[in-house]
Amino acid sequence: MSGSKEVQIPEGFMMDHRGCLVPEDIVKEIDKARNNLVYEIVAKALLLNEELAAFKSKAMADVKAFVELSAERFDAKVGGLKGNITLTSYDGRYRVQRSINEYITFDESLEAAKALLDECLESWISDTSDELRKLVNFAFKSNNAGKLSTQRIMGLLKVDIKDPLWMKAMEAIKESITISGSKAYIRIYKRVGDTDEYKQINLDLAAVDVG
Repeated sequence: MSGSKEVQIPEGFMMDHRGCLVPEDIVKEIDKARNNLVYEIVAKALLLNEELAAFKSKAMADVKAFVELSAERFDAKVGGLKGNITLTSYDGRYRVQRSINEYITFDESLEAAKALLDECLESWISDTSDELRKLVNFAFKSNNAGKLSTQRIMGLLKVDIKDPLWMKAMEAIKESITISGSKAYIRIYKRVGDTDEYKQINLDLAAVDVG
C-alpha cells in the first residue's frame, strides 16, 4: 500500500472510532456537536501548520540569500547551512536567529575509548580515582532504550588530564564522533523595552499566551 485512502462515508451516516458506519439519527446531538467542533479546529490548525511550514521555508531561504549577499562584499562564496547566524534590525528591536543543531552519534572507536579509560583508571592509585571512575561509568551508562548519552560522553573531553593514556582515550572519542544529521531552526526575538534582554516570539502553539 502506498498510502491511506480516504473513506467515503454515505450520506446520513457517521463513522465511529472503530470504523463502523452509524446512522446519524441515532447519534447523540452532543456527540455531533463535539465532532463538528473538533473537525473545525483541526481544519484551521492544518491550514496554520501549512502557513508556518511555508513561513519557515521562506525565512530560511531569505537568511541564506542575505548571508550570500553579505559575503559577496568580500568576493567570498558560501553555500549550504553552516553555523548559527543572528541578524539584528537597525534599531536593535528585533533579532532573527538561524541555528543549526547537529545530531552526533559514535562509531566503534568508542569501544576502544572505553577500554583505554578503564585501563587508565586501573593504573591510577589516588584519592580522586574513585570519583573519576564514577564519572566515566556514568558517562557510558546507557538509558532504558540502550542508548548512550552524547552530552555525558562529550563532557569527558572537558576534563583536563594530561595522562598520556587518558589523552589517547580522548582522541579515540573524538575519532568516534559521527555527524548523523542536522536540523535548522528559525527563532525570532523582540527586545524587552529599553533593556538588553530579548524575548522569543513564540510560534509554538503551546507556548503562545492568550488573554
